[in-house]
Amino acid sequence: MTAMHQALAAIRGSEDPETASVKRLLKLLDKTAKSNRTYGPTNPVAQRFAQQLFEELTGHLTTYSKLTFVVHRSELRYHDTVVYQTDLNGGADSFAFRLYADGIREVSIHQGLSQDDLNYFLQSLWADEQSGQDDDIVTRLWSRDLSTITLVTAEEMAQSSSEGASLPQAAGPPTSSDSTLRELLDRERSRRQREEPIASQTDAAGQAQRGHAGLVGFEVTEEELAALAGELEMERKRESLPHILEILTAILASESSPTLLTKLLNLWGDMIDLLFHQGQWTVLEQVVSLLHEAEALRPDLSEEHKQLVRAHLNGLGRPARLKAMEAYLNDHPDHPTTGLSTILSMMKPDDVPGLCSLLANLASPAHQAIVCDALTVLAQDNPTPLLKNLRDRRPVYVCNLLTILTKLKQHTFAEPVEKLIRHPNAQVRKAAVHAIGVLRPSGDGTKLLSLLEDQEESIRIAALKLLMTGRYRVSFSDWSPMLSGKTFASRSLSERRAIFLAVGITCGEEAVPYWDHLLTTWSWIGRKQKEEQATLAAEALGRLGTPPAIAALERGAKKGSAAVRQACAHSLSRVQQQRRRNQPVEPAAMEPPL
Repeated sequence: MTAMHQALAAIRGSEDPETASVKRLLKLLDKTAKSNRTYGPTNPVAQRFAQQLFEELTGHLTTYSKLTFVVHRSELRYHDTVVYQTDLNGGADSFAFRLYADGIREVSIHQGLSQDDLNYFLQSLWADEQSGQDDDIVTRLWSRDLSTITLVTAEEMAQSSSEGASLPQAAGPPTSSDSTLRELLDRERSRRQREEPIASQTDAAGQAQRGHAGLVGFEVTEEELAALAGELEMERKRESLPHILEILTAILASESSPTLLTKLLNLWGDMIDLLFHQGQWTVLEQVVSLLHEAEALRPDLSEEHKQLVRAHLNGLGRPARLKAMEAYLNDHPDHPTTGLSTILSMMKPDDVPGLCSLLANLASPAHQAIVCDALTVLAQDNPTPLLKNLRDRRPVYVCNLLTILTKLKQHTFAEPVEKLIRHPNAQVRKAAVHAIGVLRPSGDGTKLLSLLEDQEESIRIAALKLLMTGRYRVSFSDWSPMLSGKTFASRSLSERRAIFLAVGITCGEEAVPYWDHLLTTWSWIGRKQKEEQATLAAEALGRLGTPPAIAALERGAKKGSAAVRQACAHSLSRVQQQRRRNQPVEPAAMEPPL
């Protein structure tokens, strides 16, 4: 690419297509090299990446004839543009660092590259780790004498610099703005051959040395030494469990011996136990996910090996493992829980009893919430343990079970839940009222009346709100004992108003005779209190708005006390206004002023 092309690309404000193609290819090359290293070149995943790389690289070479990039310690450059850069934690796993460490300063891939040449190049990047050989990448590639892949090494650059060539120093960052390093080296070599006949012999001797593995030393700056020391320290601090997992994954992907594969799969079980005890939820999630993908990763697994994998997956909820999880979570309440939800969700419905025990013994509400979410899914097929444990004496645990049962929304749960309205703990009773409203949203509301005698006002209000939804029916004979009781008049005015409204909504005209009696009965004993009752009765009759209710209001407007007559007149006026608007009263939609 010429300087003019670069300028035109800058003017257009878009990246040059060739540079974009190089970036995409090097990213794919990195991914392919890492998959070859992890899974082996015969693995289907690695082969798929290699095939994709070959196809895209062939297309690039067809268009641009060659692909050349300059190698730095942590990045690759194409015409002074960074086209590949190592991640912050990449370190020695980066293939850029791998090339740089083996003395390679430039790589050129030419048109005509075959699939075999590309596969050999990929294998050469990590061959020493896989085979135990000490040869570097340069030696392996030169031994194959690939015509479609050429290199420039630090040794060549050092030799050219020592002979007076005007090339970038080996210790400095090489660039390739107008010409490749290979072109610069060849140009300088031609100049020396013209000026000094002996230079050709010296160059031939240098070419002969390419077959040897040793690299000449070159100067390293203090900054580079510090960077290398930092990477080595980072490698030492690297957690061992993820590293072990990488090793086991590579073995699983490539091991062909049935005996060794069986030993490996048995080892997975020990690793799962260890992760439960150490609270390594993220690593454990990776292990379980890998086991789920084992058959796809290795389609050639025998039936015996597949059964071992399934046994590990089905055994996640073993009592010993759940006990280990319980102990760790209670001992480390602030430890991150990333991955824990996934692990619990991968358990089976048969593990519901064990998860119930775990939920009961956890101390942290945050941990309890995670287990509740898992049980909400798993208990759909096995809710019996939840219903049995409603008799537990621990209020927080019972409230959590009610939360789960409410989310499941199965009407058959209503009967065992209704038994909790007599529970000694107020929080449980309140949670039971909420659950009843979800599990039994309509029908007979007689059982809710006992909650109106509860000592906790919030529970009484919650029960009244259910009764005033209009979805429950209660006969007046069931209401009567409470209305005629000695303690009813001692309730707050707002609560009595709400009860009268609930009476009208649940039994309708059955309550009219009772309210009619309150409007027309005179008594000097407790007069103020009885007038309050009569005023509330007039309001309830006005909201009912039926002909019998209107007749009762008309009698009260004639025979009641002054305060009662005024209340009846107000209710009658309200009924008439609604009739004029042709909007009949609908008591079921009313809310009490609680």
